[in-house]
Amino acid sequence: MSPEEIAIRMGLDIPDFDQVGYYGADYGTMKPYHRIGNLLFLSGHVAQIGTHITHKGRLGADLTTEQGYEAARQTGLNVLGGIKQAVGSLDHVKSIVRTLNFVVCTPGYEDVHKVSSGLSDLLVDVLGRERGLGGRATIGVMALAGGVCFETWATVELIG
Repeated sequence: MSPEEIAIRMGLDIPDFDQVGYYGADYGTMKPYHRIGNLLFLSGHVAQIGTHITHKGRLGADLTTEQGYEAARQTGLNVLGGIKQAVGSLDHVKSIVRTLNFVVCTPGYEDVHKVSSGLSDLLVDVLGRERGLGGRATIGVMALAGGVCFETWATVELIG
């Protein structure tokens, strides 16, 4: 089964950024992606639906690890939408090369890796382990634009 078929079967609500527009421009001057050969570099994606940020706050104070995981999972849907905007179909993904994740948290919060698993787990669910599991780094930070609790940058290898 292809990643597109899996996403449909899972009933995922992947945004169509060609229709609704990439929300990143609301945060400053940028383009949604850049492609060099078979590599696709996605600009920052967050847990946002349209103009609504789904999870605001700080892990370890305002949000639980489980809520952070859900924020990362919502971010993953937006990453999938970003891929589709750039190349038209998830079926063009050869692999997730890496993600760099930022978690807004208190200084003592140490479960940033568990939050990022919401993103990684979704990518594996849709793309399969071989395509969807890439390298990953997660950094705890003090703040992100708009009060979001999670942001990721992704690098994707494309087929052909």
